[in-house]
Amino acid sequence: MGSPVRVVVAKPGLDGHDRGAKVVARALRDAGHEVIYTGLRRTAQQIIDTVRDEDAAFLGLSSLSGAHNHLFPRICQLLVEQNMGDVIVFGGGIIPQDDREELFSHGIRAIFGPGTPTSDILQFIDEARTRPEVGVGGSSDWFWTSSA
Repeated sequence: MGSPVRVVVAKPGLDGHDRGAKVVARALRDAGHEVIYTGLRRTAQQIIDTVRDEDAAFLGLSSLSGAHNHLFPRICQLLVEQNMGDVIVFGGGIIPQDDREELFSHGIRAIFGPGTPTSDILQFIDEARTRPEVGVGGSSDWFWTSSA
């Protein structure tokens, strides 16, 4: 692992289930990264404000409520509009395979479902940080897939 990065882990919308987000936050922290967990039921703008205020390089979004098709693209759009297009965004939670391509087209660079080893998320961060074009506002259509 390279030097630590700052990661915001957020729960947008009305989703009240945060065990997975807390597991991810703890794994990233244990690996030496600086992690800011926003807590439950954050608006898109609250999440963007936290990313800006904390000068985060990565944003992890977690959704189990089925609202990912609305919330994730909106957050990506706000990042770009507010000049934070270099932030690398990844998602997790209950996200059907059929929805993933659309989320990738909005700038999400990885999606981790239930049961994903935390080592996969750490590998994603290590690889994505070496690619300056993969921020949510970048020109890249790259997204990370597990080698497993």
